[in-house]
Amino acid sequence: MHPEIHLALHHARAAELRDQAEAHRLAAKHQRDLRTRLGWTLVEVGLRLATPRPALAP
Repeated sequence: MHPEIHLALHHARAAELRDQAEAHRLAAKHQRDLRTRLGWTLVEVGLRLATPRPALAP
């Protein structure tokens, strides 16, 4: 294989890998955001369940 062809293939593959890495980073960030919101929601629900309700006055 000629060196120029090999270099062109290398550059093309490197560009594909960079695109895939960027897509993966964006997907991972979205999952972290969702996981964080869900976690805090569960903490809030747990605190509401653990807090005793005030007694009703007769």
